Amino acid sequence: MVSPRFRMAKFSFVLWSVMLLLLIILSSNLNCYSQEKPQSSWSVKFNGMGLFSSPRVADFNGDGVGDIVLGAGREEFKPCDTAVIAINGVDGSMLWKVANIDHVFASAALKDLNGDGVQDVFIGGRSATLFALNGKNGEIIWKFDRTKGGVKWFNFYNSQFVKDQDGDGVEDILVSNGGNVMAEPFDKKARMPGNLVVLSGKSGKLLSRAQVPDGSETYMSVVALPTDNNDYKVVYGTGGETLGGHLYVSTLSAIMKGDLSKSILLDTSPDKGYIGPPVLVDITRDGVPDIIANAVEGKLMAFNGATYKPIWSIKVPETEAYSSIAPGYFTGSDDIPDFFTSYAVGQWPDLGWSTQLMVDGATGKIAFEDSLGSYQTSTPVVIDLNEDGIDEALLNVNIEAYDQLNNKTFHNIMLVVNFKGNEVLQVWDSHPGSNIASTPWIGDLDNDGMLDIVYCHGTNIKRTYSFTGLQVNRIATGLPIKSPIRWGAYMGSQYDGIFRKK
Repeated sequence: MVSPRFRMAKFSFVLWSVMLLLLIILSSNLNCYSQEKPQSSWSVKFNGMGLFSSPRVADFNGDGVGDIVLGAGREEFKPCDTAVIAINGVDGSMLWKVANIDHVFASAALKDLNGDGVQDVFIGGRSATLFALNGKNGEIIWKFDRTKGGVKWFNFYNSQFVKDQDGDGVEDILVSNGGNVMAEPFDKKARMPGNLVVLSGKSGKLLSRAQVPDGSETYMSVVALPTDNNDYKVVYGTGGETLGGHLYVSTLSAIMKGDLSKSILLDTSPDKGYIGPPVLVDITRDGVPDIIANAVEGKLMAFNGATYKPIWSIKVPETEAYSSIAPGYFTGSDDIPDFFTSYAVGQWPDLGWSTQLMVDGATGKIAFEDSLGSYQTSTPVVIDLNEDGIDEALLNVNIEAYDQLNNKTFHNIMLVVNFKGNEVLQVWDSHPGSNIASTPWIGDLDNDGMLDIVYCHGTNIKRTYSFTGLQVNRIATGLPIKSPIRWGAYMGSQYDGIFRKK
């Protein structure tokens, strides 16, 4: 177990400062180009709202530059006229917005639904919100009808696309629904059972609903892996912050039949559930993706994707896990992916600091550990910045400071974790405010071959859980992207929780 040197410094957006700092961090030649400060870096603020959603990217206005879409809103059960936002990737201006009766906290799935060549937006949230939105203008293509299905609907989480189930020629939607925010923390009677749902991608029509087999609530976004028999392997979890649950594997065909009773049980947690989405990645070298998952009780587990037998498990005392997991090649010792994740120290709702772990995928041993910032549930993103075959991780971190009157204030920073050099450094300016759950996006917005970073945070300097304002930032780094970014967003670069080696 290694604890790194954590050095803090403030740096401007000036390109050469960024490149020089990364040069120092990684002690390597980044082959950076000599050029002026990029004019495409920007920050934009939106008042009177907050966010838990993570940014997704598609070219909505046809200018050749990726634009950003994310969910937002106010507190539970409060309407907002800006609950889904599409932002111009060039300058941060708003392209369109969509109102809603409640907070849209999920992250978007993207698919060209109407055949106009522009990705359309599928995004959900509280009060049974699930939209299909026209990517060009934000017009509602369909909205889920909460009166259907004969049950009381709750939150919709991140959607996954599956093969056409109703024969209309359009891929359909698999999504989990559950989580009664009005229930008291330990009131089992008020915790309504979660459901896995298949909806028509074309119309939003309810095609199938299957209640989870243990009758528990669910907060986990499902992961669906296509199988050789034209079906899907579906990993899902139940339980929450204060009530136990289970981690399961089932199939899309079982969900279409409305029966999850034959789900395979992977793990049980008597007092806490499973919330952060799992990652599917082959660590046994048998060609079958294995299942890596967090349990809220502070446990990271690996299961064989072919046999469903445990591979390894790590328990971190006095922590809870609400984050997903970032896979990458961090140790440099083999070709088996490793895993980086954040845990919260304490017990809900008294969660203070965060601890970060990097676990060797081959052995299940902790290879790196540090405590970086106060509580947040966002997930790191991963890129090999210096092309040495060992990945670095980028993550948002909340830091606490005190003003002259000894009042606590919050600031958000972006860090790079250099596992090879055993260092963690801040690489851009800090921003007033904090980030609870929004994972950054990294990639190439404008197709110039250079790394862009998009990240979001709240702007309230005195409170972390706040809906008074949010800020979206684009950093055009000028650093060349020389290999595919396999884990560049929440649930991966393809937003589906599946790690692809190539």
